[in-house]
Amino acid sequence: MTDETTRDQPLTPAVFHVLLALADGPLHGYAVMKRAEEHSGLAMGPGTIYGSLQRLEEAGWVDVSTAEGDARRTRRFGLTGEGRAALRAEAGRLSRLARLVEEKDLLPNPVAGG
Repeated sequence: MTDETTRDQPLTPAVFHVLLALADGPLHGYAVMKRAEEHSGLAMGPGTIYGSLQRLEEAGWVDVSTAEGDARRTRRFGLTGEGRAALRAEAGRLSRLARLVEEKDLLPNPVAGG
C-alpha cells in the first residue's frame, strides 16, 4: 500500500475526491472523473483519475465489476468496506480541521450586500 492509501495519513485530494465520488454507488471511470471535478472544482484528467482508481483497487479500497451482457465491457468502480472506512476517517480529519479554523476565527467574512 502506498502512503496515500494508508488510513493514518491524510489522503491526497485526488484520492479523497475519487472515494467521495463513489460514496453513493458504483460508477464508470468517466463518471468518477466528472463527479470528482464537480466536487473539487478542479480539473482532474483521466491519468489522475484512472491512476488513483488503480492504486485504490490494489489497496482493496475500490472493487471493479463489469455489467453482465455489457458489449463494451464498461468497468464500474465501487467502494469496498475498507474504502468507505478510509473516506469516513478522512472526513472526520477534515471536520476536526474545519472546527479548528472556525475556533480561531479564520473563516472569511461573508461579502456584504452579496
